[in-house]
Amino acid sequence: MSWSPLLDPTVPIGDAVDAIETVIVPRARDLGGFEVRRALPSAARQMVGPFIFFDQMGPAEFLTGQGIDVRPHPHIGLATVTYLFKGKLHHRDSLGTDQWIEPGDVNLMLAGQGITHSERTDGAARSKPLSMFGIQTWLALPLAREDDPAEFRHTGAAALPLLEAEGKQVRLILGRAWGAEAPVPVPSELFYADVTLAPGAVLPLPEEQEDRGLYVLDGEVEVAGERFAPGRMLVFRPGDRLGVRAGAQGARLLALGGATLEGPRHIWWNFVASSQERIAAAKEAWRAGDWAHGRFKLPPGDAEEFIPAPDR
Repeated sequence: MSWSPLLDPTVPIGDAVDAIETVIVPRARDLGGFEVRRALPSAARQMVGPFIFFDQMGPAEFLTGQGIDVRPHPHIGLATVTYLFKGKLHHRDSLGTDQWIEPGDVNLMLAGQGITHSERTDGAARSKPLSMFGIQTWLALPLAREDDPAEFRHTGAAALPLLEAEGKQVRLILGRAWGAEAPVPVPSELFYADVTLAPGAVLPLPEEQEDRGLYVLDGEVEVAGERFAPGRMLVFRPGDRLGVRAGAQGARLLALGGATLEGPRHIWWNFVASSQERIAAAKEAWRAGDWAHGRFKLPPGDAEEFIPAPDR
């Protein structure tokens, strides 16, 4: 798909640097040789559009026999999005889904009223060394969809729109932007894209989207003469017409955002909800452990263990 000729991006100069509303420096955690950097939620912003959770996983190198083992755990009130640059992950959930995700694919799991899933690098994936690098995000659900039945959708990389021109390569992961639309149904208005920029190339931010942010993965970007290194999330003011320019080495980014939701959300452990009462009900259901008749079930094929709810 060719780049839209109607997009004539500008890079803000002087006082226009105020177009950057927030710069978020992610918090890093070492999970035993596997670093996770969390940009959302942060003290500065709970959400960018519906994006309420943003984790960079790795990059990490696992030796033969080692890998990731995220045991079965529950979610409500959100949709999880998994997108990898390197490695592979084995997803199983309580709907009976058994799906490997590889670089460029999209796993979207809508939790709604409740789902349980696990993520592992198991089986043959541990027969040799494995590199792992990816992003996991959560989309908070609008009020009308908090109690939707759970769903899972896997979309291969080849099905995603690819926009290329003028030193820009943009793969649209989810939603609508730059005149394109990804094929994965989403719970609210949003956009999410994997962007590679040649040195000096300029990416226009989609003007039709209310909230807009960028996460710098590699290289540098410049806005109003100020440079931003990898591991920074930039959140821009709504409505401003602007672009970001790649530095001398080019840049790789994730662009994200969309319509803001009806209000803030409560977050506890793996649950997102519009009220504390919803959180409390889900907490009680998981702690009850009634996998046969209760609200939550364990994934077929991965039901021998699970992550207990935190004490607080």
